[in-house]
Amino acid sequence: MRALLVANPAATTTSARTRDVLIHALASEMKLETVTTEYRGHARDLGRQAAESEDIELVVALGGDGTVNEVVNGLLHAGPDPERLPGLAVVPGGSTNVFARALGLPNDAVEATGALLDALRERRERTVGLGLADGPAGSEDQGVPPRWFTFCAGFGFDAGVVGRVEQQRERGKRSTHSLYVRQLLRQYLEEPHRRRGTVTLERPGADPVPGLVLSIVCNTSPWTFLGNRPLYASPQASFDTALDVLALNRLSTSAVARYATQLLTSTPERGPRGKHAVSLHDLTEFTLHSKVPLPFQMDGDHLGLRTSVRFTGVRRALRVIV
Repeated sequence: MRALLVANPAATTTSARTRDVLIHALASEMKLETVTTEYRGHARDLGRQAAESEDIELVVALGGDGTVNEVVNGLLHAGPDPERLPGLAVVPGGSTNVFARALGLPNDAVEATGALLDALRERRERTVGLGLADGPAGSEDQGVPPRWFTFCAGFGFDAGVVGRVEQQRERGKRSTHSLYVRQLLRQYLEEPHRRRGTVTLERPGADPVPGLVLSIVCNTSPWTFLGNRPLYASPQASFDTALDVLALNRLSTSAVARYATQLLTSTPERGPRGKHAVSLHDLTEFTLHSKVPLPFQMDGDHLGLRTSVRFTGVRRALRVIV
């Protein structure tokens, strides 16, 4: 098997020595070409080259969720075709690694490499669904190119938190769970729309859902992790279905305390619920519109401000080695 390893040298939890060990282990089982990313978007470019090649059968992403997202968008630049395109394997190297952990992989890079090699020997793989987001026709964002996401997207409050974390990382702060918690509190204190949301959810064949402050789109469950604790925003979300949504229409102090507690105690059977929560399951297509520009994030990557985003759930989009 000929494989391409895309390695992010800035991955939070892997050192150069660890990467060398992992590369050596993988190279012992396959014909491996290794490329270290050098700029934002480089992993996407490498994924596209692999998709257009005639002999690469597998792309291994060594890094965090951002690296995985770029590789996936490169592989699927011309659309999903699981039977023709190279498969994807993930060796987690970021701070959270939601996609890898949702697939059932160990969160340790060395252990995950061992699991990957076992899966290749035993020919274990699955075809997972993905989410696609773009700018709706007729909106201010209609020219925004489509982009795939693997586990989640957010429009509004949670995307603002992601944006704040990215700003702190650009200033030299390490990506830690305590950093996320601090930025979440700051986002809440400065959130201008927490009592009256500006977002409306529209979907075919159903009445609009207006007044949303927070809107989380899930392609799998759990939504994320706080340390080793999984958080289930939409417990029914799955790689085998379309998209789920958890939205809140109020972020008062009491509502935040209630829903934060529910998230921290959530399980695969029970997530946040209540009169201010909207939970929708297995949506193939829907759109989020806002009266004002709001932050937007996909797979933990802040993408700036948007007023409208159209989402599509695509089943069986990508072949993954597990």
